[in-house]
Amino acid sequence: MNALLDALLNALARLGARALAALALPVAAWRLGGETIAAALRRLRGRSRHRRGDVVRELYAQGNRSVGFVALTLGFLGMVMTYQACLQLLRITGDTSQVGPQFLRLVVSDLGATLTGMMLATRVGAGIAAELGAMKVTDQLDALRMSGVSPVEYLVVPRLLASVLATLALSVFGAAAMFAAAGLTAKFSFGVNPVVFFDPSQVTGAHLVVGALKAASYGVVIPIIAAACGMSARGSSEGVGWATTAAVIGGSFAVLALDFAWSALAYLVLGGRL
Repeated sequence: MNALLDALLNALARLGARALAALALPVAAWRLGGETIAAALRRLRGRSRHRRGDVVRELYAQGNRSVGFVALTLGFLGMVMTYQACLQLLRITGDTSQVGPQFLRLVVSDLGATLTGMMLATRVGAGIAAELGAMKVTDQLDALRMSGVSPVEYLVVPRLLASVLATLALSVFGAAAMFAAAGLTAKFSFGVNPVVFFDPSQVTGAHLVVGALKAASYGVVIPIIAAACGMSARGSSEGVGWATTAAVIGGSFAVLALDFAWSALAYLVLGGRL
């Protein structure tokens, strides 16, 4: 009886340890997020000691180097979705005149920002986690602290500011590439008139605002989660690999969760206007 009780207690202890370990990273990300946003606000007010050129460098690394990746991915997704939509409508009603306007509404308010966020969670999030994780396991972060430099202000804030700007810009670019590829697919595969397909009459200011809010929120959470994962790395290269994987998973999940939250809030506020 005592042996069974001891085995049960040991199992519960292991389960509790795993639960606490699983909660450690979200708590660290939450704390880092608050510290990073506060430091970013100080920087925007001109109270930071660090150079402005680091934001430009991060914009190039996160934005310019992601243009081709985002354009190709969203373009192919737009082609596939439009092809399937037209194919099913031809089988049911035979009318494809509303595919373009309705698809544009969806791209502007949701798909452009969300799919771009998912792509950046993999590329940008993995890169940030790998860089900071390598610095963590080689004690470079501790060296910065000993020199009186805050790793958050020096490393995380520039990546956060660049991520917000890059995500907004890439969401617009990705949405344009997605809709253009969709229009070409509809034209050459099903003979849809481009004038009918490229009809922006169904898009309102509310769709633009919702899409911009989604993109901006993705640009905030992706670098924060990636930085938290990188700064939590332990050991050597194995710890960096764990941090990179955790950043991709956490960033992708955060994008999907925020997408649902913004969509639900927009539906409650706007209702049928969305």
